[in-house]
Amino acid sequence: MTTQPPVLSIDGLHVRFRLRDAVVHAVTDLALTLHRGELLAVVGESGCGKSVLAHAVLDLLPANATVTGTVCFGPHNSPVRDLRGRHVGLIPQSPATALTPVRTGRTLLAETLKVHGRPATDADRVAAEAGLDPDDLARYPFELSGGMAQRLATALALAPDPAVLIADEPTAGLDRLLVDHTLDLLRRRCDNGSAVLLITHDLAAAERVADTVAVMYASRIVEHRPAAELFAAPAHPYTAGLLDALPGRAFRPIPGHPPMLTALPAGCPFAPRCAHTDDACTVQPATADGAACHHPLTRAGAR
Repeated sequence: MTTQPPVLSIDGLHVRFRLRDAVVHAVTDLALTLHRGELLAVVGESGCGKSVLAHAVLDLLPANATVTGTVCFGPHNSPVRDLRGRHVGLIPQSPATALTPVRTGRTLLAETLKVHGRPATDADRVAAEAGLDPDDLARYPFELSGGMAQRLATALALAPDPAVLIADEPTAGLDRLLVDHTLDLLRRRCDNGSAVLLITHDLAAAERVADTVAVMYASRIVEHRPAAELFAAPAHPYTAGLLDALPGRAFRPIPGHPPMLTALPAGCPFAPRCAHTDDACTVQPATADGAACHHPLTRAGAR
């Protein structure tokens, strides 16, 4: 998989939001690649910058955002806005605000299919693929439950059959059966040659379907490794803490709170919550062997 050129390359990405009296450091020096057939999950606590990453990749940030770094989609040299839809799809985190309220689900889906050269008669099949009853396409978005709106947004993202799908919390508001349905759908897309960037706080979902996992903390990627290796033996203490908080493991929360993105420390941002910290942690660690940590955990020394 990794011998082929990536379909998505992100290098040196920084995103800053300028407020009246502060600057939010939402994404810091981020680098990721995504290959055809790969499902890459970006995980972390709420507020770490995961959704900002998704919107930065698609050039969908508000006017007060400053973005530096590069985002490249495969061989395309076109602006990102020209690739959205057919080449790069988005399942938004808040579908209720992304759906046009004066059009029924069927109209929205038929229009999307038509724009991308597919027959409107595919609407029922695409809706069913996303787990939405085709009969519900007759409803307006405000008549849909949160879970139904999520499935409609998924169907709209799938309609152009994009090569890259960015799924921002695609299982939010869904019951367990539909969570599994959506995850299996994303996995099948990768198995059929597409690529998926999954933004999620659901570690169980990432473990179930991801090939690789990037752990985000306080605007940075702190660990990026194959999923099986990461879940078996996390290298970063933050990753270990996230896994220990799961009900099936120690069910022990990480003490303390993440730093404010308006006041990030100069050194390791996880140091105030970490049991392994020392004077070295006053300096931002470099990434080695997939983890940005001065004292990475090992199989022999973990926990």
